[in-house]
Amino acid sequence: MSLESVLAAYGARAGEYIDVVGRIDNAAAPDLMLVQRWAHSVEGRVLDVGCGPGQWTHYLAGLGVDVEGLDPVAEFIESAQATYPDERYRIGRAEALGVGDGALGGVFAWYSLIHTDPKQIDAPLDEFARCIRPRGGLVLGFFTGSELAPFEHAVTTAYCWPLDLLASKVEAAGFAVTHTESRADRPGRTLATILATRTVGSQLVRPLRP
Repeated sequence: MSLESVLAAYGARAGEYIDVVGRIDNAAAPDLMLVQRWAHSVEGRVLDVGCGPGQWTHYLAGLGVDVEGLDPVAEFIESAQATYPDERYRIGRAEALGVGDGALGGVFAWYSLIHTDPKQIDAPLDEFARCIRPRGGLVLGFFTGSELAPFEHAVTTAYCWPLDLLASKVEAAGFAVTHTESRADRPGRTLATILATRTVGSQLVRPLRP
């Protein structure tokens, strides 16, 4: 699935999406607790990648994190800037964060890679690794399942990842996975989180592809 088709799908339903998830009050208590613990452990600038309407950026800022929201959907950035004017937001995408090597203390990517074609998942993970300094933190929220498979998300096609498989991808990009968890959300949907730390002295070397 192309980025353009994902952008078009979210742009067409931006208002509906904002109404449903645009406030942190809609977040589950276990997620709030996990993110709060992570926020208190991270040092330095953080990017909320795929920030959507900005509710998590605002939440992280309230916890004292130096955070900026990033999203490719213009309608979300406009809403975030209007709703949470004290925070910083800009248009951007996970594969090109627009910051220097090692410039970030962490990346918060909350369900922002769920529409990424599994064949292209290395690109955002490699970019995260490039931008996060050694010992910096990464949070990934995603849907998990026993098989890597697409499913019909409310907006557009998304993917379920076996937790161990995505964790191995994260480690291959140059991270040490420090925590994983999952919980059933409703029949047929399981939510998962990976926390990881950028390894020290590692250099990403991907195998050559034909």
